[in-house]
Amino acid sequence: MMPTDTPTTEPADQLRSHLLAEWERALPNQQPMGEELIKRYSEPHRIYHNATHLSSVLRYVEELADDHDLFLVRLGAWFHDAVYAIPPLQLTNEEASARLAFRELSRAGLEQEDLNEVARLVRVTATHIPGARDPEGELLCDADLAILAAPPDEYEAYTRAIRAEYAAVSEVEFLEGRLEIMSELLDSDIFRTGKARYLVPQARANVEAECIRLEEQLDRLAGGSRA
Repeated sequence: MMPTDTPTTEPADQLRSHLLAEWERALPNQQPMGEELIKRYSEPHRIYHNATHLSSVLRYVEELADDHDLFLVRLGAWFHDAVYAIPPLQLTNEEASARLAFRELSRAGLEQEDLNEVARLVRVTATHIPGARDPEGELLCDADLAILAAPPDEYEAYTRAIRAEYAAVSEVEFLEGRLEIMSELLDSDIFRTGKARYLVPQARANVEAECIRLEEQLDRLAGGSRA
């Protein structure tokens, strides 16, 4: 299945019901926490990092999983974008999300070791660079980045949604920042889990094409003065 988590026409109540069922599987008997998380992912300023994206990440966690601790990865997925402020406040969004996960899950009775691990997984999504021998981090990052391997038209819709989220950022600042991030991805493996290897060719093609477009847009804005 090719990735897709671009804006969808799926009714909001249907998506909400689906996510509540997924939350019950992730952490049974904690419905209020799940409802609060869904509310966070439904904030109006989220054009891409919304409930549809969360649903997609959860789906790819299951699809790409092998010998992983899915209990922890599922919780990491739920909290990875729980805080999404543009621009970030005093903490980065990932750090704020990690602290939220630690606080909320501690109230649910998780053990210290599990609390630390979920918070760590959330923080890994800031760079999408897991450490050595980090299968759970690899799985969460691959699920989060699966959109990079979407069909070209869906990938373009994704990039438009990202730009819409950063509408308050100037065009040059956004293009330069986005180009830096996507260029770094091209210098990495992008996907690390064995089951995600089939996503690599399409992801590289999409990211390379986007980098070319970003450079062209920057050149036009600079009047062709960029090298």
